[in-house]
Amino acid sequence: MHQPLIPAGGEDLATASMISNLAYMFDHPGEGDNHNAAVFHQCYRRAGEFIRSLTDENLQPRLMLEYSGTLLHGLARLGLNDVLDELRRVTTDARYRHAVEWLGAPWGHAVAPSTPVLDYERHVLAWRSHFEQLFGAEALARVRGFSPSEMALPNQPDVAYAFVQTLRKAGYEWVLVQEHSVERPTGGALEQKHLPHRLVCRNSHGESTSIIAIIKTQGSDTKLVGQMQPYYEAKTLGRVELGGKRVPQLVTQIADGENGGVMMNEFPSKYFEVVRLASGTPTPLLNVSEYLDELYALGVRADDFPELQPVHQARIWQRAAPGLGPERLALLIRELAAEDGRFHMEGGSWTNDISWVRGYSALLNEMEKTSVSFHEKADAPGVSRSEARYQNALFHLLCSQTSCFRYWGQGKWTDYGREICRRTREILQHDF
Repeated sequence: MHQPLIPAGGEDLATASMISNLAYMFDHPGEGDNHNAAVFHQCYRRAGEFIRSLTDENLQPRLMLEYSGTLLHGLARLGLNDVLDELRRVTTDARYRHAVEWLGAPWGHAVAPSTPVLDYERHVLAWRSHFEQLFGAEALARVRGFSPSEMALPNQPDVAYAFVQTLRKAGYEWVLVQEHSVERPTGGALEQKHLPHRLVCRNSHGESTSIIAIIKTQGSDTKLVGQMQPYYEAKTLGRVELGGKRVPQLVTQIADGENGGVMMNEFPSKYFEVVRLASGTPTPLLNVSEYLDELYALGVRADDFPELQPVHQARIWQRAAPGLGPERLALLIRELAAEDGRFHMEGGSWTNDISWVRGYSALLNEMEKTSVSFHEKADAPGVSRSEARYQNALFHLLCSQTSCFRYWGQGKWTDYGREICRRTREILQHDF
């Protein structure tokens, strides 16, 4: 679930206040699909309603939730306390919280492969701080998994290494990855996509880090989730050997919970149907951390999980060993790209059809300039991170890096991103 914050609270882009895109939808119902604003509002709330209703029927619903920080901020600013109250109820109430697993996310829905590394870490930490303010420290302690925006996984070795290190330092145990954004250590597609893996990332300095990876399989996200395809696929799967044990497999999918007719209209009834079919059977619904705990209870260890790495890295490590250094790595990447037009270090995402880099140089240059300015001014000695001026600059920096400003290509969305970058630099110039 995600809504960006945009400079659209007024007619003049340069002076318009920052508002939630949901607020803009409510205020301009005649534009595009803005007539769905009330339905989106319902979608943000109904996840909690589903869990309470089905649990009160003595059934075993499960649901993993990922809400961007910008969405949570916008909901509060709009005064939509019904949504936050419903989410708080199923997150903290002992009757329901076992059924809900929150996933961590970057606060501003930033795309990991092309967001400056230090800024991405700020997104990760800002989301955790925001979540704790809303739902409490005990609820935050139960957030073990991470969902990267747009399923975007870095594959440039130094960026991928930093990505995993950021998650590990923040306390995450596992990360959701797209099936075709990863490969076996020798290259090639995965063989056991319904088992946990270890995502191992090596950098140009010879360092290595890893985190558990859960595979989101390929397919049409909203249709597969909206029609509860994972349940029907899981019913066809038997146990397999892992770490000397016979273990069940897990089918994992993710979709925009408020996007498209299938999720808005078909998902609710199908979800209720499948929860009723699956509860108390050998094919139950499980959240990922719950599934991992089941494997650990069987005696399986994380070291038993098969290894994988970000896509295209096998080509690099076949030519050079980790420790070659950043300059040699950059040269090798250029050589490989020249040899094969399909080779790239732009990262993997939920679709191969969209690049989060090509065609966005104007916006990415603005983001890079803004990031450099932030680090020069806001990270200077004597600037406290608790100060209002720092918090204001950070808020605008994180807002400027949302994926929405690139997804739609050129036009007003790109203009929004560039304008927020301009405002961030203005704040840094005048307030610091």
